[in-house]
Amino acid sequence: MAQLSGNPDVPDMGRRQFMNLLTFGTITGTALGALYPVVKYFLPPSSSAGGGGVTAKDALGNDVIVSDFLNSHAVGDRVLTQGLKGDPTYVVVESDSEIASFGLNAVCTHLGCVVPWNAAENKFMCPCHGSQYNNEGKVVRGPAPLSLALVHADVTEDGKISLTPWTETDFRTGEDPWWA
Repeated sequence: MAQLSGNPDVPDMGRRQFMNLLTFGTITGTALGALYPVVKYFLPPSSSAGGGGVTAKDALGNDVIVSDFLNSHAVGDRVLTQGLKGDPTYVVVESDSEIASFGLNAVCTHLGCVVPWNAAENKFMCPCHGSQYNNEGKVVRGPAPLSLALVHADVTEDGKISLTPWTETDFRTGEDPWWA
């Protein structure tokens, strides 16, 4: 093969271009491979076809089955489950045969404490700074600035409780949801 440079130690132009492309491709592939997890971290997860819902879990991490749930809780009970994003979420027992169409995120809107249900006073009372919410999670006493976030609570075909994001108007205040 004839050398264009006139020196047998210097590769011709075709070999140099090939080596440059190979080097560029290797460096680019490595950089993109290293950036992929960083970019994926900053992009929000896409919601599934089910509207971003999750199956409610009990304290042991088992799926909540509606029939068992209703048999073990009284009408008017507000029972903590694991809900959207793993947040503690109250499921409300409406009657002997159904749950409420909404659930309540149990995280206080003041500083993020989990708000327990006080059945004797028929309201949620935050142990951290005294915020209080009515039986539907609407703030009735501060320092919490906002009501508890709502979620949809539905029964799936296989008898489990499905919790999905609440994006409609807040029925307690008539305003757009602050948590959306």
